Amino acid sequence: MKLLVAGGDRVDAGKTTFSVGLLERTGATGFKPRAGNDYWFDQDDYRRAIEASRLYGKDAKRLAAASPDDRRPESINPIHRLWRPSPGGGSGLLGRPDREFLLDRVGGQFLRNGTVDVPVSAREHLPIEDATVVESVAELDASTERLHRKALANITETIAASDRAVVESYGDIARPLTEFEPDAVAVVEPRRARIYPGRRYAKACTVASGSAEHGRLEERVPSVVDLVDPIERVTLPALTGDQRADPVAVADAYEPAYDALVAAALE
Repeated sequence: MKLLVAGGDRVDAGKTTFSVGLLERTGATGFKPRAGNDYWFDQDDYRRAIEASRLYGKDAKRLAAASPDDRRPESINPIHRLWRPSPGGGSGLLGRPDREFLLDRVGGQFLRNGTVDVPVSAREHLPIEDATVVESVAELDASTERLHRKALANITETIAASDRAVVESYGDIARPLTEFEPDAVAVVEPRRARIYPGRRYAKACTVASGSAEHGRLEERVPSVVDLVDPIERVTLPALTGDQRADPVAVADAYEPAYDALVAAALE
């Protein structure tokens, strides 16, 4: 059984909390193929990882801890990007006016943005002396094709070989792996989860990716869910901080949503 959790809200949809409870409910292994955090806004998480000469985020850490066996965040999260705010304006290497990317961890390798100054702490604690350096969009595209595609293909194979897997997307991206067709999908946002059959959702992703509006860019959840109706809408109760930190408590609180998702996967 392969399940996908996507977010209907770009900032804080509650995907990871939902996914952690789902892992407790199903006994599945969690995967976060792509993730990222911000050097400024997520400084505590960054420091915690960097001081162990590692780069990962709190979402992958929570998913790994809630999965069976003893898993490292990096084993379920092959690609992690470190961002930093860019208050001076300008579009930067990735065309973002508000932030700039510093580093990508791709498996055990690193990709570094050569147009910005990487923080001293990253230089001191991470093995980035031999990192691939990119200074143009063309160089970034070439490196992404060479490094990222292989890492995503490998994690796709790992997920396919798993008996039970929960794959969490990032931001409001509809699916983090183009070759992954889940058995069922939960689109999560504050107060509710919408449940979709996996095949119909994957088909909607394909249609959305070929639209005139988005071309070949990643499909975003709003574009996809406009094309397919959910088979069920389930209200999610508000949780306290203590509840969110406890997978068992989340599994109990979100039980109706999990039951609907598993039922959709088994149809």
